[in-house]
Amino acid sequence: MVVDGDATARAVDVRGLGRSFASLDAVRDLSFDVAPGEIFGIVGPDGAGKTTTIRMLAGVLPPTTGTAAVLGVDVATDPERVKAKIAYMAQRFGLYEDLTVAENIAFYADLYRVPAADRSERLDRLYAFAGLGPFRQRLVGQLSGGMKQKASLCCALIHRPELLLLDEPTFGVDPISRRELWIILHEMAAEGMTIVLTTSYLDEAERCDRVALIDHGQRLALGEPAALQRAFPGRLLSIPSTRDRALHDRLAHLPAVRSVIPFGDRAHILLHDAEGETLVREALRAAGVDTAEVTVIEASLEDVFLERVAAARREDAHV
Repeated sequence: MVVDGDATARAVDVRGLGRSFASLDAVRDLSFDVAPGEIFGIVGPDGAGKTTTIRMLAGVLPPTTGTAAVLGVDVATDPERVKAKIAYMAQRFGLYEDLTVAENIAFYADLYRVPAADRSERLDRLYAFAGLGPFRQRLVGQLSGGMKQKASLCCALIHRPELLLLDEPTFGVDPISRRELWIILHEMAAEGMTIVLTTSYLDEAERCDRVALIDHGQRLALGEPAALQRAFPGRLLSIPSTRDRALHDRLAHLPAVRSVIPFGDRAHILLHDAEGETLVREALRAAGVDTAEVTVIEASLEDVFLERVAAARREDAHV
């Protein structure tokens, strides 16, 4: 889902965005747009610039260079007007642990000046889809990690923002709670809410409509996860992991091989083309590895990201 034409039709429009801290360029020349009602992921490892980017979109951190318009408002020149239209859920847990779930949500309702007449209906709905109804009188400090995240989400949604900004919303959350959080996000998007989130989980990023893969503050790729996977260059083999570092090094130095990356009890070998598969099989047989378990696989988003990182480093090495 790519938005063309008038920038005012975009929920988020980022052009050449950058942020520096002393001698560190945390974000460099970052550009992307987000369509209304889209779930957009800013994806990368720790230190990639994800949190810095989303804090600039939230209007809490001014950009050093470039522009970012959120719901038609420039976050650099009018950050306060942006804040009235969005909800920003930071990675660091920010609710009051000595207050109950209900008291925390009431506090945020007051903060956002939600009319008293609208609160009952909104609270009933939030409690229902977050599954927090039975826990409304429990102190937030006594909740599990996943329930704390859902309570934070309820606080962020109480004023019905047009745009929801989430920084690593499932970090440290158990798999069941993570799935429940994603169900909530997709329900919100289906009702027209725009969601921009950061994550370092590549498997989770595949649930987004589109993603921007970033590393060291720079964009490596932009698009729908499935499209990025289909555009993956070369041929990808999965082989049994021999845990033989010397063998992996020999495979990596074959002319037909672009990279060898361990994946649990397997290793992924990226080839320049299909003809390289024969050379890899011959090298494995010579090392006593059963090639019957060598398979051609489709690239995951993690494969895409790792290849883009490697390509960027190769390019930097030639500059």
